[in-house]
Amino acid sequence: MKYTLDDFARLIDHTNLHADATHEDMKKLCDEAKKYHFKMVAINQVQSAFCAKQLKETDIDTGAAIAFPLSQQSIASKVFDTEDAIKNGANEIDYVINITELKAKNYAYVKKEMQAMVATCHKHNIPCKVIFENCYLTKEEIKKLAEIAKEVKTDFIKTSTGFGSSGAKVEDVKLMKAIVKNDVRVKAAGGIRDSDTFLAMVRAGADRIGCSKGVQIIKALKQRMTDDKVSSIEIKR
Repeated sequence: MKYTLDDFARLIDHTNLHADATHEDMKKLCDEAKKYHFKMVAINQVQSAFCAKQLKETDIDTGAAIAFPLSQQSIASKVFDTEDAIKNGANEIDYVINITELKAKNYAYVKKEMQAMVATCHKHNIPCKVIFENCYLTKEEIKKLAEIAKEVKTDFIKTSTGFGSSGAKVEDVKLMKAIVKNDVRVKAAGGIRDSDTFLAMVRAGADRIGCSKGVQIIKALKQRMTDDKVSSIEIKR
């Protein structure tokens, strides 16, 4: 598949999830998203109303992070926070799974939680992204989660919060994609700071990229395409 610069920009969830982010930081995030035509701004739930207002009458989504980054909340709490975020203008949701219950092999709980979150999002015609936090998981746990996600029919499965001990890895993206195939999309996030890493994640099967360095990445890709005198880059997956 050939990607234009805008195609690449539309893969990016432009991210600021820092606890000390100011209103000025959030406005800058939204202004950059509009300037570069990113797909979404990825923000903490409490920023939903502010960012939705900034992005009104654009095709850029407001993506609220739920139970972020530790996910030590009940299912009911996560559902409540999701409804609250949506009421305040969020139109994409990224939530973190209950890692404690996964480690306990309580797959029924993990599935019940995912079903509740997906149902809540789909009731509002909003995509739901399930964050695995792969740095804490074994390959078998990643496989099991991907299998549950495929069965539940969530919209995306996501590698990381970016706040764990490590972020996205190419091998994990490949593994996740191999399990869900085209039934569920894959989002790579965490530690994606340059164009080479960005392209590697796309080649591995990532359908969306969460990063705080989207501006730098798009500028680097633009320069690469200018130097090569091409209007698109072919990605083989």
